[in-house]
Amino acid sequence: MVDWIAYRELAWVDPILSPPEDDAEETSAMVAALNRGAKGPVKTLLHLGCGAGINDFTFKKHFQVTGIDVNEPMLEVARQLNPEVTYQMGDMRTVDLHQPFDAVAIPDSIMHLLTVEDLQKTMGTVCKHLRPGGVLLVVLHAREDFQENNFVYTGAQGEIEITLFENNHIVNPGGDLWEATVVYLIRRQGKLEIHSDVCRGGLFPLATWRSLFEQAGLEVLQETLMDDTYDRFLMNDGQYRLRMFVCRALGN
Repeated sequence: MVDWIAYRELAWVDPILSPPEDDAEETSAMVAALNRGAKGPVKTLLHLGCGAGINDFTFKKHFQVTGIDVNEPMLEVARQLNPEVTYQMGDMRTVDLHQPFDAVAIPDSIMHLLTVEDLQKTMGTVCKHLRPGGVLLVVLHAREDFQENNFVYTGAQGEIEITLFENNHIVNPGGDLWEATVVYLIRRQGKLEIHSDVCRGGLFPLATWRSLFEQAGLEVLQETLMDDTYDRFLMNDGQYRLRMFVCRALGN
């Protein structure tokens, strides 16, 4: 479980800092990739680690969406934003809805898992829920692509103004853990609040990711390097490179 302030008492700021309309183009590209990869029409989508439902704002226009997240405060925000979507609290490593889906999407949230065992469990969840010929879409940062960066995000709603600073740092010499340190400056009617927290995630090489997909019986159809998704938020001259994998479940 990712237990940090951004997913608890500050879950409400997510749609302010990341308005769903601003993410529509990126999410639409995911929709197109899912439709290209699946055998047959994609009608139902399981979104693991759905957070505050920012992607679901676009997903729901194309699919019948079920969103799963381990943090109830994030789901409360998601339900307000997307009342048409079915949301349920659950851990992507263990949840079992006992029903198949045409597609499964895990944009970004899988990057918070710490161990290969966690990744294997999540692939097990995917396989339990993905019909034969269905498609998995995962967005991740691989060890080979990861850079230490600083980001700044801003947003406003009514009399609330928010600035978020984030520092991404490789924790250990082996380079298999990354750490995000965040500082929030929130002004409500001019009164300042300051919040901070630290969260960690695992860094895994591309060979590990490809092996995980293969072991789970998933055929990699597309591997795309996404190097501009967050670049507009960077405070330095680096890059924040993400990879999108589109995989198909073996079968008819």
